[in-house]
Amino acid sequence: MPLTNTQLRYYDSNVLRLPAEKRKEYHEQVDRLIDELRKSVRDRTVIKITKVVKAGSFAKFTILRRTNIDPVDVDLVFYISGRDVTQETLATLNDTIHELLIKIYPNKSVEDFEIQRKAATVSFVGTGLSVDIVPVIEDERRPGYGWQFDIHDGSISQTCAPCQIQFLRDRKNQDSDFRTLVRMAKKWRNYTEIKPLKSFAIELIMAHVLATKGTGGSIEQRFRDFLLYIAQSGLKDKISFPENTLPHGSFSDPVVILDPVYSFNNVTSRISEQERKDIVEAAQAAWETAYFASIEGDNSIWKEIFGPGFKVED
Repeated sequence: MPLTNTQLRYYDSNVLRLPAEKRKEYHEQVDRLIDELRKSVRDRTVIKITKVVKAGSFAKFTILRRTNIDPVDVDLVFYISGRDVTQETLATLNDTIHELLIKIYPNKSVEDFEIQRKAATVSFVGTGLSVDIVPVIEDERRPGYGWQFDIHDGSISQTCAPCQIQFLRDRKNQDSDFRTLVRMAKKWRNYTEIKPLKSFAIELIMAHVLATKGTGGSIEQRFRDFLLYIAQSGLKDKISFPENTLPHGSFSDPVVILDPVYSFNNVTSRISEQERKDIVEAAQAAWETAYFASIEGDNSIWKEIFGPGFKVED
């Protein structure tokens, strides 16, 4: 028989979701980092930080608790004013932030600070927390909006961290189990090692399934609907949302999912054709396993999707 909502909510609360005490600990650690960075730039004329927003899965409450396959990271969006987006580069911004981080944490080796695609990353050994510091050049005409750089190709895209958080909050208001479903999908992604399928893309695909299928059905059924959508569509359909303003960008990428806050940004532009096929194949296999587990009423089969830590009761 299928898993009940009570069972899957238990799994989410006791295995997937970040515990409240850990969330508080991470908040405090991140707040200390923000305070130190603010102090470091207070007397500098090179860079002016006007606002800091905690973003990503942590801010959206879709983050998973830390395990050996589930890292814990927080995106910190630093809004920077007084910089010309047509003259600035990510390298100059990251170099400045990198220098500040080394001054803040002099006892850390330089290797502790890694330059990622869009952020400087600080890793805290004690808690295992990673903090990605994302520099965004503020758009003074639109509160919350700014310009973000890509370190690989130098492209610039507009972003709005508070708007992305609100997008997820709106879906949570429509569907009280939305975040549970996202966490389940992310756990499947991590256990199956489908690295090209990023967390933001999972959130947006789940939002699309919510928009097309509604809130009817059990949590298990709706998770299977998520897998089935990927398998049947092949991720070949362009996904957009009511929040996307016209005009939309034109893309030739294998997978096209528009960023709800900027219609000229394809969130999945990095997914190659082979990676698309791999994701679809993995979703098809997971759907077949989930369907078999549901028919058989054998909860142990779900471990093939979520890993050995899957449990729905004490």
